[in-house]
Amino acid sequence: MPGKPEESFFMDHSTSSGLYIHIPFCQTKCPYCDFCSITGTGQVADFLAALDQEARLYREQFSAFDSLFLGGGTPSWLTGAQLDQLMNNLRRHFVFAPDSEITLEANPDDLTADKLAHFRDLGINRLSLGVQSFDEAELRFLGRRHTARQTEQALLLIRAAGFTNLGLDLMYGLPGQTLEGWTGTLETALSFAPEHLSCYQLTVADETPLGQRVAAGQLRLPDEETQREFFLLTANFLTARGYLHYEVANFARQGPQAGGLCLYCCRHNLKYWTRTPYLGLGPAAHSFLAGRRWWNISSVAQYCSSLSAGEAPVAGEESLTPEQIRLETLALGFRTREGVSLATLREQPGGDAMVAALTQAGLVRVDGERVIATACGLVVADRLPLGFVGVAGA
Repeated sequence: MPGKPEESFFMDHSTSSGLYIHIPFCQTKCPYCDFCSITGTGQVADFLAALDQEARLYREQFSAFDSLFLGGGTPSWLTGAQLDQLMNNLRRHFVFAPDSEITLEANPDDLTADKLAHFRDLGINRLSLGVQSFDEAELRFLGRRHTARQTEQALLLIRAAGFTNLGLDLMYGLPGQTLEGWTGTLETALSFAPEHLSCYQLTVADETPLGQRVAAGQLRLPDEETQREFFLLTANFLTARGYLHYEVANFARQGPQAGGLCLYCCRHNLKYWTRTPYLGLGPAAHSFLAGRRWWNISSVAQYCSSLSAGEAPVAGEESLTPEQIRLETLALGFRTREGVSLATLREQPGGDAMVAALTQAGLVRVDGERVIATACGLVVADRLPLGFVGVAGA
């Protein structure tokens, strides 16, 4: 990996493994969503039984975690009894550090004071709220089942329940969306002082209803330059208001610091970007350990039937070569505030010249022994490693 541990911006957060649980149930399916999810709750009981069986398969390989992320799907749509069963099963198989970050993804219209109190009783200490927009027309276009008013009410309930680590998911780059409208959504979001913001550009998969409309010429997505304007506006707006742009789409409020840590960076997601081991349970979930990556069957029914038959629900796997690991580490580094080790880039003949050229172009900056993408560089973060494809020994 590039850089030494003591140089890493993120390293002090944790080198412990993370656990992701994919809960594939939704009340409705958004037209842009290509995640593994189904509507209805008819298979929840079978899923929870299968999840328990899958956890048994890995409890010797992954004994302890310091982050748990309940994603989906819509985890907040589960009943209190179903969440009790899920959490009790996980704690029976695995050990969680006392200061573990435990995140639950939620939809605004699922939340009540009683539900939030129950989340806290279960040890959930971080919420990731699927807001997407505070504009009613945009919410209708996205097929969201909540209104802006419901989001605002949910945010007040979350704070009243005592949650002090709140993340909001927002989306830009919608057809017809203006920079002014997007700025309004950001301003409304900040009025609730969230600790974390994930700002995603709308991407459209071909097989989704929205993708089919785009292919039919019924919708036109913003062009590349417009997308760039949205991205830079977001970065500049949030940075100016005290948020740390620590990954391409992610911003953390720079509240009280402890030992130089980014207190509100999502600890769990950092594991993906720093190649720290993680275990994913549930249909379509991914895992990574000792250079091996594997992923599960994406069908809920097949996932359940495989585990019922005593079989691991793995759909595929790969073991990365040293060259693939090196390139992946460069790519992930340039996406984050940690950047890439200057020494690593200098190992390649011409590396110094490439760093100088990218610096001159305003795409990277050299900070001590790290080369870090600027906001303009993050726009093209996936292309930055291409200038160093011959670097050896990352």
